[in-house]
Amino acid sequence: MLTKAQWHYCLDEMERMFPDAHCELVHENPFELLVATLLSAQCTDVLVNKVTKTLFQKYKKPEDYLAVSIEELQTDIRSIGLYRNKAKNIQALSKQLIELYDGEVPANRDLLTTFPGVGRKTANVVVSVAFDIPAIAVDTHVERVTKRLGLCRWKDSVLQVEETLMKKTPIELWSKAHHQLIFFGRYHCKAQNPNCPECPLLAVCREGKKRMSKIV
Repeated sequence: MLTKAQWHYCLDEMERMFPDAHCELVHENPFELLVATLLSAQCTDVLVNKVTKTLFQKYKKPEDYLAVSIEELQTDIRSIGLYRNKAKNIQALSKQLIELYDGEVPANRDLLTTFPGVGRKTANVVVSVAFDIPAIAVDTHVERVTKRLGLCRWKDSVLQVEETLMKKTPIELWSKAHHQLIFFGRYHCKAQNPNCPECPLLAVCREGKKRMSKIV
């Protein structure tokens, strides 16, 4: 397992590689980010951005999503996976936002997880990106990278990965590290064919060493 010093070395290297890492979901306000993040489950940010480019021109506020039929909303997001369930959740959370929060997205992770279709990952993304509240959202990239490096165990749950990251990462780096881990996993340590030969973290990466030993 990685030591704290080794992990901090990894953070420094990812900062060097991806100093401008950021949320790639296009949005203009917390509500749009909430909807976009919900849509991104099991879907690429590229596809979500393609859909929301027109979606966010048509739907500006929670009331707009409730002004159309579920069938119309489904049609508008049809190219996204699980679109039927996501359309249902968008309308349900819009209703909840209006009834409980005057249409405003609350800047609180625990409150956000009470909304239909909003899990801990989505809530962490929203509070971190929209409200600058320190948080670490664990998506497939973050989970893969931390387990390959040996910061976390292969058997760890998503919540355990998040807890380990929060424990071993300075709180002022949580939000930035989250985005840099995503960029590192998305563009360098890919699920298929990770770029181990050119990886600056190879010296401390258990999975990378194992892969390289097989090549040699």
